[in-house]
Amino acid sequence: MGLGASGPFGGHGVSAAVHGPGPGGGAHQVTLRTPAELADALPYLLGYRPEDSIVLVALHDRDRRGRFGGRARLGIPRQAEDWPSAAEQLAQGLVKGSERRGARPESMVLFLCREPESGESGREVVERLRPLAQLLRTACGRLDVPVVEGLCISDGRFWSYVCPGQGCCPPEGHTMGLPGTSVLAAAATYAGLQVRGSLKELTERLLPWETSAAREQEAALDTASMALVPRILDEEGRAAVAEQSLELAGRLMKRLTDTPPVSGTRPADLRDDSLLEHEEAATLILGLQDRTTRDRAAQWMEGDEAGPALRLWRALARRCVGPYREHAAAPLTLAGWVAWSTGDELEAREALAMALGADPDYLFARLLHQACNEGLDPESVRRCLRAERTERASEGHALEGRASEGRTSEDGEQPTGCAAPDPAPPASDVAVRAAGAPEATSRAFAPATRRRHRSRSAAGGVARSGRRSAQAAKARRRRPTDGTSPSGEGPGRAETEAPGRPRAHREGGRHGAGEDD
Repeated sequence: MGLGASGPFGGHGVSAAVHGPGPGGGAHQVTLRTPAELADALPYLLGYRPEDSIVLVALHDRDRRGRFGGRARLGIPRQAEDWPSAAEQLAQGLVKGSERRGARPESMVLFLCREPESGESGREVVERLRPLAQLLRTACGRLDVPVVEGLCISDGRFWSYVCPGQGCCPPEGHTMGLPGTSVLAAAATYAGLQVRGSLKELTERLLPWETSAAREQEAALDTASMALVPRILDEEGRAAVAEQSLELAGRLMKRLTDTPPVSGTRPADLRDDSLLEHEEAATLILGLQDRTTRDRAAQWMEGDEAGPALRLWRALARRCVGPYREHAAAPLTLAGWVAWSTGDELEAREALAMALGADPDYLFARLLHQACNEGLDPESVRRCLRAERTERASEGHALEGRASEGRTSEDGEQPTGCAAPDPAPPASDVAVRAAGAPEATSRAFAPATRRRHRSRSAAGGVARSGRRSAQAAKARRRRPTDGTSPSGEGPGRAETEAPGRPRAHREGGRHGAGEDD
């Protein structure tokens, strides 16, 4: 969908056009001329209803007919002292991202979305956030990209921060229309565009359990950690664990595929949760901490494999409970990758942002997040991973042939192209880097390079995992056993925030300082 803007309307609005292929294959256009229409447009710009969010939308003037360009969203920091840095981060990120795509914006539209707290009115939210709006306008102005409209949306109403104050905006704000009843909603439906609920509903599918079942899952993770981490850290044991983990993942994907579907995301997630045993989930979560194993799992990215793989990675992310939350970086990154590979950029961005929230140093997630935000074609990464999969299959057949002839590596013969083990980046990280430079793809996946990152460095992330797992088990033994967790209709999820930690930092990972195209 494209939306355009040509400038202020009535002192504080922009006119815009919505484009999208209709059922007949043509284009359908709607012009947005008022702040009310802009406020109604926001969920269609993002694909979901933002909550507690700052949203900046770039505007490009083309032949005096504007068009909305990139979008950037960040959770509103709870502490006002974090607002200046958040404003600079968002403004610079969107402008620089637009420049990298060859289209510097001429202006911006700003949205602040926050619901009132207990006993608070929407008008009070507007005034409390006014300094933040001014910081954002100033940050954009320093980049020579003025904010032509700034709206605060709260409690079913909206207010303009750029209104000249000449009586056109009532103090109580303007009432939002009923969702789905505007001309824009009709145009979006005609164009085949959907709003997928709220951001909270989307991210809840990927959050760790906070129910009584989480205690059992944590115990299974403790047991699996003590059994598997020493084996993964051993050169020979790691290869065996990798094969067992991937074989288990294949069985679980088939189990998910063979189960009749149910309607609704919540019932579907609960059904998927019921199909995984605690021990199976724990074994696979620990196995995926080995980056080589994760790389091979990333090859389930298209066709009939993509759907069950995505469901499995979501389910595993929900199982990274208690002190094992950092382990969610691997399944969240895989979920984000499969979502991006299959065209769901919205879930991809959120999953990858949450992976970085779980582990800010997780390189595969960082590279994918950047590639997705910058509009790269995932096919470049898919080609690299397909080549890795084909090469591995060819090597397996060759080894089987040599074994049948009595010529194995135990006889001292080294397979052709195999280099001595030394640290190198995981295959998936190289693949994403290569995606931005197609001519480097063949070099990045030359056989010698592949052998190198199947070396002892592949277990580098597991060493930290082992230390954390041992600490987790120790901490668990110290906790009282008579406490209970909230429970509901089944294994559920709830957001957990670190006490005293600025929300700007949490949102940078969990809900992500996300830049959209």
